[in-house]
Amino acid sequence: MNIVFLGASAGVPTKTRNVTGIAVREERGNGWYLVDCGEGTQHQILHTNLSINALQAIFITHIHGDHCYGLPGILASAAMNGRKAPLKIMAPSGVKEWVEATQQHTQLYLPYDIEFVSTDDLPSVEFRKVRVETVALSHRVPSYAYCFTEKDINPRLDVEKLERHNIPRGPHWGQLQKGQDVELNGKLIHCEDYLLYDKNPQKIIVAGDNDQPELLAQISHGTNVLVHEATYTKDLVEKSGNSYGHSYAELVATFAEQANIPNLVLTHFSPRYQANPNLSPSIADIYQEAKAHYSGNLFLANDLDEYQLNKSNELKKRI
Repeated sequence: MNIVFLGASAGVPTKTRNVTGIAVREERGNGWYLVDCGEGTQHQILHTNLSINALQAIFITHIHGDHCYGLPGILASAAMNGRKAPLKIMAPSGVKEWVEATQQHTQLYLPYDIEFVSTDDLPSVEFRKVRVETVALSHRVPSYAYCFTEKDINPRLDVEKLERHNIPRGPHWGQLQKGQDVELNGKLIHCEDYLLYDKNPQKIIVAGDNDQPELLAQISHGTNVLVHEATYTKDLVEKSGNSYGHSYAELVATFAEQANIPNLVLTHFSPRYQANPNLSPSIADIYQEAKAHYSGNLFLANDLDEYQLNKSNELKKRI
């Protein structure tokens, strides 16, 4: 899977960074998924090879404007581009009513159906090539992470290991083979621990605003890439005495290190952090703080960066 950053700024755009929008592309074909849709996202898409008609679904992490104000525009553009295929939108409460009110009051006609799925129910949804799970985070409003896991790579049960661990035959085995975690005698059994693949399924977590990265601990098992906000550095949070529901670089990096996540991409930077490393505060401060607490592959997102997760599960920036 590939990840394309359409915006890496928090709150408001800057001259070099738009507000949040992240595309997750399927390995083959042109299908892709959009996580968050800040104002101007449709303009950013024009600078990529992403096709709006190949968009499989939109996932909104929370209702703050820098994560969703671009939604009516992209829906209208899809209509003008002749889209006919239905579009799934997963979002917190309020987004459905807001979009429908926008349609009514601006006479926005969409020649395709929209299926709204409430993120508040923590759904797991299936697409042809990926399964997407939802995790609740901690922010000033309900906020969520979306976990993308590849499907259809023909897993086989590790029967010898199941028997060795005294996991009895029956429905549990069937659930594990379908990629579902199960609970047995009060203990959570992770499907990844008992499946054998010719090719390991890739797993990417894209998190919304969140001041408690440890909330991702359970779902991070077997994760190849974590995309997480690092709005601030630790010193700024300590100085202000308030994180405003956001994470700082050290906090995220420490979690990723403890969770053994091999690739970490930080994004959603406060506009006060400048690109020039000779000015303070700068983006370089965020990188240095995170690098001091994380030994894996660390990246700071820039607008229109594209990263590819290769067959060795190593994330690399595409040139």
